[in-house]
Amino acid sequence: MNVDRWKTEITLNMKTTLRSILLLGLTGTAFQASAEQPNLIFILADDQGYGDVSYAGGLAPTPHIDRLAKEGIHFTDAHTTSSVCTPTRYSILTGRYNWRSRLKRSVLFGLDKPLIPESRTTVASFLQKAGYRTGIVGKWHLGLGWQKLPNGEKRKAETGPTRGDGWDIDYGKPVTGGPNALGFADSFIIPASLDMFPYVYLRNGLCTQPATVTKAFHRAGPSGKDFEAVDCLRDFAREARQFIRTSAQSKTKKAKKKPFFLYLPLTSPHTPIVPAPAWKGKSKLGVYGDFVMETDWVVGEVLAELDNLDIAENTLVLFTTDNGCSPQAKIPQLIAKGHKPNANWRGHKADIFEGGHRVPFVVRWPAKVKAGTKNNSLVSTVDFFATAAEITGTLREIKPHFAEDSFSFLAGLEGNTLASERPSLVHHSIAGSFAIRKGKWKLNLCPGSGGWSAPRPNVALKNKNLPSVQLYDLEADPSETKNLVNENPVQAEDLANHLRELIAKGRSTQGPKQSNEGWPDTFPNRVLEKYPQLSGK
Repeated sequence: MNVDRWKTEITLNMKTTLRSILLLGLTGTAFQASAEQPNLIFILADDQGYGDVSYAGGLAPTPHIDRLAKEGIHFTDAHTTSSVCTPTRYSILTGRYNWRSRLKRSVLFGLDKPLIPESRTTVASFLQKAGYRTGIVGKWHLGLGWQKLPNGEKRKAETGPTRGDGWDIDYGKPVTGGPNALGFADSFIIPASLDMFPYVYLRNGLCTQPATVTKAFHRAGPSGKDFEAVDCLRDFAREARQFIRTSAQSKTKKAKKKPFFLYLPLTSPHTPIVPAPAWKGKSKLGVYGDFVMETDWVVGEVLAELDNLDIAENTLVLFTTDNGCSPQAKIPQLIAKGHKPNANWRGHKADIFEGGHRVPFVVRWPAKVKAGTKNNSLVSTVDFFATAAEITGTLREIKPHFAEDSFSFLAGLEGNTLASERPSLVHHSIAGSFAIRKGKWKLNLCPGSGGWSAPRPNVALKNKNLPSVQLYDLEADPSETKNLVNENPVQAEDLANHLRELIAKGRSTQGPKQSNEGWPDTFPNRVLEKYPQLSGK
């Protein structure tokens, strides 16, 4: 038992302490107000910005996501740990900052090796041990162990040109290191983003159809004959409903019905932006707006299945996204039509600015969450692990060597502020640039965006007129327009020292020191000249 962490969690504030003590006295667990454990559904959209949902001012109708907000709670200061796909997904499943892994910048591709070791506890394996039926439907993007053809053999496409890598893979053999090795009992996935080959579905580690032809959804490479990008959302909605239905009806004479955890990482509205024909022209904003609407439709399919089965009351549904809107959505054109995909936040996907990682974050749980509420507390997608543990009464079972950066936001679901529960948050960009947030202050440890907004890192680092670091007061300046580092050097130094401590300890929660998979080596020299403590020496 991780005693230090447990004590820290239950003493963060008076209300949390009283809640925990009462429940412990009554039930012997941290949280069991219901006779049955709640079902948990985590829906993750791909490249959808804070302003892309209509409850936040978006012009593309998102009635089902809006319904979650109306019937639940939405967080206004919610963030991913990274401004791109793979790192965010790593943090969601592990409860650990992505830059502690071997992936220090960028993302994985469809043929890359698994990022999460099978020995690491994930939220899926943790919940499985707690008695949950676990499933994933959607985009994996965390690497897979593909088996190769013997003797270096490479096949050719059955028709047309043989393009891209992956023709040396034996698509008839199971992959290793995927969802089923990390706690998911059921899985129906694509390997990576929908613009990364191989273009295949895998059910429980086996391709449903081998990759025998070349297709190009941006990048040309091996694909199943019947795989079409435009069909993915429909297929994911069908599979998600089936998992929910099967899970809800799985009670036997010998065993009580298990609660279930469904992780539903969608492929949209990430590129290729390919709304199904039924959605084309619906948004009046072009294909991107149409794709946002189709993404919302999938959320509606999940809610409809819960309603049909009459299990919505004790099912927690969380909707969020993996980073901000991508420039591939043609953001200037959308803004010209009155739609701001990233709201008023500066930047977009890949950036260290708020637009890169501030995301919609809504939770509905009718049995426990007051409808139509909002919370301004600082939360992150990395916090889902600890939150699920507290909800299921298993917070004390979190050991020192996993969920190192995850803080429970359960108290926030109950209407309380969380300032003391998550004291700080680290952000990370596609280039490996860091930012550290504490209270109203945010220190961006790079010149420029650290991502795809101009000036990009290769240009910004050469521009001596740009300050090496940026300090913003997000309360007074939420759009990050006024760099206050010269006026507040002590504040900036304190934040840099705090970041160094978080890296060195291998965790941000209380507990014994843990190791990172190497010290993050992506701090620019200009930053290290100013804050040499970040070099790790």
